[in-house]
Amino acid sequence: MLIAAGVVASVRYNRRGVVTVQTGKVIRQDLTSIVTSSGEIKPRNYINIGAEFSGQLTEILVKEGDTVRKGQLVARIDEAQSNADVLAQRAALSSAEADASASEAGYKAGEENVNALQATLERAKADLTRYQEDFKRGQELFKQGLIARQEFDQRKAAFDVQQAAVSEANLRIVQAKAQLAQLKAQQTASQRKIAQNEANLTRVNDILRKHNVVAPIDGLVTYLPVRTGETVVPGIQNSAASTIMTIADMSIVTAEVKVDESDIVNIKLDQPTEITIDAIPNKTFTGHVIEIGNTAILRSTGLAASQSSTSSQEAKDFKVVIAMDNPPDEIRPGLSATTKITTATRRNVLSIPIQCLTVRTKGDLDTTPNKPVVTDPVKIKADKEELTGVFVVTADNKAVFREAKTGISGATDIEVLSGLNEGEQLVTGPYQVIRTVKNNATVKIDNKPQTPKTTT
Repeated sequence: MLIAAGVVASVRYNRRGVVTVQTGKVIRQDLTSIVTSSGEIKPRNYINIGAEFSGQLTEILVKEGDTVRKGQLVARIDEAQSNADVLAQRAALSSAEADASASEAGYKAGEENVNALQATLERAKADLTRYQEDFKRGQELFKQGLIARQEFDQRKAAFDVQQAAVSEANLRIVQAKAQLAQLKAQQTASQRKIAQNEANLTRVNDILRKHNVVAPIDGLVTYLPVRTGETVVPGIQNSAASTIMTIADMSIVTAEVKVDESDIVNIKLDQPTEITIDAIPNKTFTGHVIEIGNTAILRSTGLAASQSSTSSQEAKDFKVVIAMDNPPDEIRPGLSATTKITTATRRNVLSIPIQCLTVRTKGDLDTTPNKPVVTDPVKIKADKEELTGVFVVTADNKAVFREAKTGISGATDIEVLSGLNEGEQLVTGPYQVIRTVKNNATVKIDNKPQTPKTTT
């Protein structure tokens, strides 16, 4: 009995410090890095049709789910007042055109009158010249005593009368030209009034046109918050009375998702994506990245980080838009979707299980027995430097820490760029052991499947 007790004690003594571990190997395989995110289905292009004029909806010609074409009439707003405005403006335009026609006729008559007076003046001037010559001859003859005084006076009187006639003709022309200028001003004013009335008619016609709501694009009616008889008003943001309906172009359907800030740097345009939709189970659709947001969005509020006054340490996401390659007919905007974006693919690369990786400081890796207390600040700082690596199991069952450089991550494995060789055995678990195991610790490998403990 004493011998048996001694053997048991010896075995227990020898097993002191032995750590039971699970292991895996460095292997070659294909790796695919995937970023998973969630969001909702949205059309790439959609338009909220707002009311452009206040009034009561007299008719809605579509319903949610209807397909419409660009330019199609989809609703009408009461147009009685606008129709009256159009009729009144047309009457005003007709009156202005009549006034303009009268002004033009008066101006033409004024021009003809000026021309006639000008001709009369020319004739009077010609007669004045003739009477002037006759008067001059009469003076010479009268001086020579060849004509009587009476004849001389007659010639002088005729000349004076003609001078008065020329002066009167000049005065009439001045008056006629002044009247013509006034008629020209009236004609210009009439033309301006026509232009003003035409502009007003265009304006009221435009208002009347806006009572007829037409589809601006080809698409699907996805939202119709109003009913016939309700009053709509323009220009009030976030008001139900401002939006008549939403029309979505379903030719390009997207999944708009939020990607964690730690993953966004790996997202690139045109990366292939798998899309699953909660409402369409057991089906996977394909797509590709078409847009990557540049603004961080706070996860708690949905606001842009630049517009928030909360802590900058809060979790953030970035918007990523993925175009579906072949969207199904039954798809609808707003459906919840999950996407898996393939960010990188590596063929036949060295890889290890992700759970192998751990972090140690240089000071932790120094297993020198009875090492002196470090007081040198430079050495203290160097000992605090952190290294990422794995514990390699050696032939003599020692767990030796080795720094490793890694690349892309797959679902369960990660690429090894340097530091490890194919076939080497690594400590993969348990998790608590990987966190606490010391460099050069003696280990015992136990890769049997772990069965969960049951309670009775």
